[in-house]
Amino acid sequence: MSINSRRHFLLRTGQGLGAAAAVAAGGLIPGSGIFSETQAAELLDPLAPKPPHFPTKVKTIIWLHMNGAPSTLDLFDYKPELVRLNGTATPASFMKGIKTSTQGGVGKLFASNRTWKQHGESGAWFSDLVPNLAKHADKMTFIKSSMTVGATHDISILKLNTGDLQPGRPSLGAWVSYALGSANPDLPSYVVLYNGKSEPSGGSVNWSSGFLPAVYQGTAFRPGPSPILHLERPELRSVAQQRSSLDLLKRLNLEGAARHPQDSELKARIRSYELADRMQVSAPDAVDLSKESDATREMYGLNEEATENYGTTLLRARRLAERGVRFIQVVSGAPNEATDVRSWDAHSELEKNHSVMTRMVDKPIAGLLADLESRGMLESTLVVWTSEFGRTSYGESGNGRDHNPWGYTQWMVGGGAKAGFTYGETDEIGLQVADKDKAVDTYDLQATVLQLAGLDHLKTTFLNNGRSERPTVVYGKVVKELIA
Repeated sequence: MSINSRRHFLLRTGQGLGAAAAVAAGGLIPGSGIFSETQAAELLDPLAPKPPHFPTKVKTIIWLHMNGAPSTLDLFDYKPELVRLNGTATPASFMKGIKTSTQGGVGKLFASNRTWKQHGESGAWFSDLVPNLAKHADKMTFIKSSMTVGATHDISILKLNTGDLQPGRPSLGAWVSYALGSANPDLPSYVVLYNGKSEPSGGSVNWSSGFLPAVYQGTAFRPGPSPILHLERPELRSVAQQRSSLDLLKRLNLEGAARHPQDSELKARIRSYELADRMQVSAPDAVDLSKESDATREMYGLNEEATENYGTTLLRARRLAERGVRFIQVVSGAPNEATDVRSWDAHSELEKNHSVMTRMVDKPIAGLLADLESRGMLESTLVVWTSEFGRTSYGESGNGRDHNPWGYTQWMVGGGAKAGFTYGETDEIGLQVADKDKAVDTYDLQATVLQLAGLDHLKTTFLNNGRSERPTVVYGKVVKELIA
């Protein structure tokens, strides 16, 4: 008897039932190592809800990627010494340990021109570019010792989302979907939202399932009034006709899947047809903002040109979170009002760029935080502000900043993160992490986010080509100080 025949025999007999129990006990996730994905998928729905490793209140992660890398020196990281040294050559002492120069070389120090104030009981510093976010100072968990590897957008974005500098690994959202399954069978477990006229930098490799089964990849919703293409059933096609066609496709695809048991793409296709059928009822309501109150629309900035598109994206994120979507990846795109500003990538004219970009995101993100809190959802939703890297303390082109992977700020709100808390710091001019023992790499951020979601990143594993893979590759530590 062949290996495949033996496996199918076991799966269809009493031994198969015992196997199903064993797989259920293993959870199909973390370290079970009993069956391959293909075998397990024949026993259990791959997106059935699965228990976390330990109790958690987090139901949804909203991953806010500030595409292009904002200068957190101009937003959250106030440096009086940088102001004092403005316009002078960057002291060599601050460059120690930096082995690679940035694209434009090392220029003169460039201080922020913004007005800074401390806010809340935590005394966190905010510039006048983000007055609405400043109102939430005591909810925020600042990570001011963030760092990464690489200083090229597509490469560092890939590392931020998938843990590797090259395509092929699953994104964080795919790992969460794989490990926890779906909480709503009528919507994707993992959704990607963006604003602007084009797909985000790097494209779909940043929400890919990698070597995980294809069913766990992210589903991208486009901007605009119709975020899901071809969702409506044609007028001349009845519900019964559509159901009959789907049943026929399912039978044909199942026969193909039986002949090619390792083809996860085929299984994903079968599920996607069924999900699309159910989404014709559920998805329009999930993305329809017409029933939102005027006060809510104002909170997200839907009545202002500068904030309308991004605010719409975040309001949809909240509605998806309400409906049980596990991981919502939101990528900031270009705003309505400035066609010449595409992202946060301010190599020149930083004041103009960041004025436009902060005007786009400040009110909607603050609105999201306030809305989640008012609805009692903040404890069950983890909001993460992140970017591929930061920007340098020294200037470029006279009035911009270069890429900085050595020290920048990220933050989290809700979901069990320690509120009103700052972890780590950069040096006196904001160029590098001051205490390397407190450095938080993207691997550490992912490990901590998974921990807050109830998952041990060391036990969230998948057998790929004979090797047990995990989200953080062979790196990463949970930063316990960030957890309440």
